[in-house]
Amino acid sequence: MKVPKDVRVRATQLRSAITKYRTLQHEEDASPISADALDSLKYELAELEGKYPELITPDSPTQIIAGAPLPFLKKVRHAIAQWSFNDAFTEEDIRAFDERVRKMSGAAPTYALELKIDGLKIVLTYEKGVLTTAATRGDGVVGEDVTHNIRTIASVPRQLERPIDLIVEGEVYLTRSGFAKLNELRQKQGEPLFSNPRNAAAGSIRQLDPSIAAARPLRVFLYDVAQTSEALPQTQSEELAYLAGLGLPVNPEHVHADSLTEMFAYWKKWQGTAREKADYQLDGIVLKVESLSQQQTLGYTGKAPRFAIAYKFPPEQVQTIVEDITLQVGRTGKLTPVAHLRPVAVAGTIVARASLHNEDYIAEKDIRIGDTVILQKAGDIIPEVVSVVIELRPKGAKSWKFPTHSTLCGGSGEIERVPGEAAHRCKVAGSFEQQSRKIAYFAGKNALDISGMGRETVRLLMEHDLISDFDDIFELTKDELLALEGFEETKAAKLVNAIETAKEVSFDRLLIGLGISHVGEETAFLLATHFETLAKLRNASEDALASLSGIGPIIGNSVAEWFTNLSNRALLVRLEKHLKIKKVIASSHGPLTGQIVVVTGTLPTLSREEAETLVRRAGGKVAASVSSKTSFVLAGENPGYKYERAQSLGVSIMNESDFLKKLEA
Repeated sequence: MKVPKDVRVRATQLRSAITKYRTLQHEEDASPISADALDSLKYELAELEGKYPELITPDSPTQIIAGAPLPFLKKVRHAIAQWSFNDAFTEEDIRAFDERVRKMSGAAPTYALELKIDGLKIVLTYEKGVLTTAATRGDGVVGEDVTHNIRTIASVPRQLERPIDLIVEGEVYLTRSGFAKLNELRQKQGEPLFSNPRNAAAGSIRQLDPSIAAARPLRVFLYDVAQTSEALPQTQSEELAYLAGLGLPVNPEHVHADSLTEMFAYWKKWQGTAREKADYQLDGIVLKVESLSQQQTLGYTGKAPRFAIAYKFPPEQVQTIVEDITLQVGRTGKLTPVAHLRPVAVAGTIVARASLHNEDYIAEKDIRIGDTVILQKAGDIIPEVVSVVIELRPKGAKSWKFPTHSTLCGGSGEIERVPGEAAHRCKVAGSFEQQSRKIAYFAGKNALDISGMGRETVRLLMEHDLISDFDDIFELTKDELLALEGFEETKAAKLVNAIETAKEVSFDRLLIGLGISHVGEETAFLLATHFETLAKLRNASEDALASLSGIGPIIGNSVAEWFTNLSNRALLVRLEKHLKIKKVIASSHGPLTGQIVVVTGTLPTLSREEAETLVRRAGGKVAASVSSKTSFVLAGENPGYKYERAQSLGVSIMNESDFLKKLEA
């Protein structure tokens, strides 16, 4: 499969950015972006390389371990090559890992589950039971000698319970409570704050002066025997017990799992409140094949074990792409820019929009259409853009400026900046109410017929900045709805399903929903059947529209003006990403060709809209009132004045049953 040029460019940019950020993290203990955001970049690169293997290069971050040793620390060549875990982010990733293990080992695995501490990997070497060397992982081949600092950690024994030779691997970490106190102290002393406990731990261990490490609340958990002069245990769980028996610190929070069901339950437990109660930073759990003989069969890739994987918790920061920037109108007429994003999971929910607050916020962060941005969600329904990943900016990224006019503002559509503030607003009062009516009409029975999307629901969604225009409806998620008052599981699911159903819409219904002046059901049907596609109608001239029988100059001008408006054209582009627009075919020889029909009253099975659609598709024309030209009236219960008018004029009256038979004739 040939790699598209834009994909190749994206992969090159990702490799460069990830390498830069990993170097800063592992060699300078600095984090310009969060670990979650870095994971998100790595995950995208891995997906691209998975789809296009020819993109894989020997120096790709997916193929090598990060972390060159610092020049001022003594170097240590590892007796046993070191590695890092591959990451999983979804249940599908875990199931695929489990399937690979089954195929390669030829057996159904059980797993040892351990917490993934966010710290610095450490390798301890004991000779005849005495600690001789402590080294960082480095690049997996050569690490840094940090023995002088590890000796300051009280939980690391200088001497084991037995005089054996042992190489053991684990994680140095800083307690969360200790991290908070450390930053409080640094703030008082006017020193820069550490961005996270992992960097603080790494910065403490990778110092020449051991008094720095000694003054900080560092801890160690050990989890793997790389080499021992004694017989190796036969399972991972037994290995942890073996380490504990030697007097080494082992995290007691580990379990055995016979199935993925048990594993998912353990992951969910620690993703929730248990994670918050732990006095150390967690970013997931680690699955390891329990049997050491199976581990040996599975072996390693160039950088990771095939028998283990890290299952990460939902990230609180991720990267995604700004596909467009539009406006939303608030109750007071205030206008807020909104980023339309490539849908992404953050903090356990899928999001596709983020508030950009105001023009100054966009300028300060230099956010452009096409940019890769870091997104975070901290309890709000709508997440926010934290920063731009400049290294991934495409050549065509477009700067955004506040427009002077908007279709959201009604009347002249004029926009003004509030004096002395960063905010903009519509000059015309009542714009929020006007826009809510437009969206409710778009979702209403005559148009897209989205059940549950009535006026009050539309207002609620607008008030919570979840929708501002028609296309936003199709980006709503159940998680966003559940966060709103009055929405429980069933109601939210029904609305999401109704929205999904509405994504397939006939051309005439869409035209009705757009709210073009003078375009009702009959006109929409005429336009849809004559022009057939949105592209043809969009490019039609005013003269071509006006000359169409049943349209005329007034309607032709109105339709042409709507389609030449740049905001409307941009809206259509966004809508087309979500909708499947069905052609409407007018029957030239249908059973109702040339007939004029009026529908009145409540029919037994058909709605008025459904009945009128059947009339049009059978070649007939729907009229709103009864006259001598009316061919027949389709009447249901409580037909009212139109029924009486038909009787007085001698116009034929038909019930639903006879109407349906006539259509079959």
